[in-house]
Amino acid sequence: MNNAHSIILEAKGLSKRFGGLIAVDEVSIAVQKLGVTSIIGPNGAGKSTLFNLLSGTFLPDNGAVHIDGVDVTRLSPEGRLFSGMARSFQITNLFFDLTVMDNLRIASQVLEPRSHLYLPLEKSEIALKRANELLEEFGLEDSRGQLAGALSHGQQRRLEIAVTLATRPKLLLLDEPTQGMSQVDTHETADLIKRVGLNTTVLLIEHDVDLVMDLSKTVFVMAQGRKLAEGAPGEVRKNPLVQAAYFGEELA
Repeated sequence: MNNAHSIILEAKGLSKRFGGLIAVDEVSIAVQKLGVTSIIGPNGAGKSTLFNLLSGTFLPDNGAVHIDGVDVTRLSPEGRLFSGMARSFQITNLFFDLTVMDNLRIASQVLEPRSHLYLPLEKSEIALKRANELLEEFGLEDSRGQLAGALSHGQQRRLEIAVTLATRPKLLLLDEPTQGMSQVDTHETADLIKRVGLNTTVLLIEHDVDLVMDLSKTVFVMAQGRKLAEGAPGEVRKNPLVQAAYFGEELA
């Protein structure tokens, strides 16, 4: 049984309807602190809608979302940022015409006191320090002066994860971070996510089931808008309902 103090994100009875389509139907999940938790499911299962409900991009028709026991159901994504949640998107969300360093420094600006709001970026010492920390942590020192738009796809995704961590969130939502990556970039990103999970709770949507099974301590499986199963990767892999949801293909 989960201890309430070990839960960082809890959703209770979330539902979302688009016209006659019930995209998410009474879904409840509880995400434990630290490590990687993943949401998987076949196309159309409701994963992305659930993710958008958890992040505040969509408001639910029914149900509630709590972060560390605090109700954030009606908060915007920006409001949830100040509650300790940050997220990435399927499509890279960077300032392509700015350098790697400037992307990180702008993202870190929220750490500055409000009195520094209108100071030039080069005067923002806290943001500058955090940006330099992220350059080192994510192996981007050699790219600090490059335009974000000139980076490889793998480097852009790495930078985007760094940007989402600029505010030191306690909960990071990653939406298909390895989409479109080469095998080498995928492995490097997986290692990076593992390291991030040592100090930050990571909730992941990912199409690469093998990657999910390797990274995660807990896996939630969605199908037809409902939670089909949850548990440790080994349990989920053997679940006959999960096998059926993936059209009879073994999650091996």
